[in-house]
Amino acid sequence: MKNLVKVTASAALLLSLTGCVQRITDFTVISSKNMNLSNAATFVRDDKRVEGDDTKAVIIFPLGIPNAKEALDNAIQTVPGCVGLVDGVLEHEFFAFVFGYVKYRVKGTCLIDPTLVKK
Repeated sequence: MKNLVKVTASAALLLSLTGCVQRITDFTVISSKNMNLSNAATFVRDDKRVEGDDTKAVIIFPLGIPNAKEALDNAIQTVPGCVGLVDGVLEHEFFAFVFGYVKYRVKGTCLIDPTLVKK
């Protein structure tokens, strides 16, 4: 009986420490900003990948709903002149056992409009 209690307690502890990341979609080009497509021929692809997220806390129940558009906006705003992302992914992450978080994460490579970069 003691072994059963130990195994059950260990399993409950391990389950409480787990989280889940779900890949929602991959994208070729995505943006939430207005972009002047007449300048599209001058757009430059950045060398590094960027990441943005929108996170809400969980205390027994979620204290809000994360927004994928906010995560995308946060990623785009990390690089001056960035108007969108290419070759990226949108993920949903969840971890909670009494306390935790719910998150949308966007990763991608910046597409930069050189006319928007201040020199």
